[in-house]
Amino acid sequence: MHPTPRPSRYELHPQLADDSIPVTEWPLCEVRLMDDANHPWLILIPRVPEAVELIDLDANQRTQLSAEIDRAARALKAVFKPDKLNVAALGNLVPQLHVHVIARFHNDIAWPRPVWGAANARPYAPEELVERVRALRAALDAA
Repeated sequence: MHPTPRPSRYELHPQLADDSIPVTEWPLCEVRLMDDANHPWLILIPRVPEAVELIDLDANQRTQLSAEIDRAARALKAVFKPDKLNVAALGNLVPQLHVHVIARFHNDIAWPRPVWGAANARPYAPEELVERVRALRAALDAA
């Protein structure tokens, strides 16, 4: 059995592409919106080939990722006024390094449990998606 070859250039994992919508690009990360209207949920994917773990980033990239997580969290807080922000880099099913930044509310469908597996994803309606991406782009640019 041979290991699956890793890409030599950045490629977005197909599952991330299927589950999310592009919002913007920052110096390190592609910023995407999870297509789940149950939760305001951003995913930051460092455009670093072969990055699976945080330790796969060099020191400067880790610093940049931290700054971009901060920026995403502040934007979600400004737009949605959540009760809590969840930040996680799990990657158990999708090996490509990516960080979830999720606005949580005491009355959301999964509270107080993690969002994974709590309910089926509810895709955004087209008009809802356009408005959500517009609001997030404005907040992310300002953050």
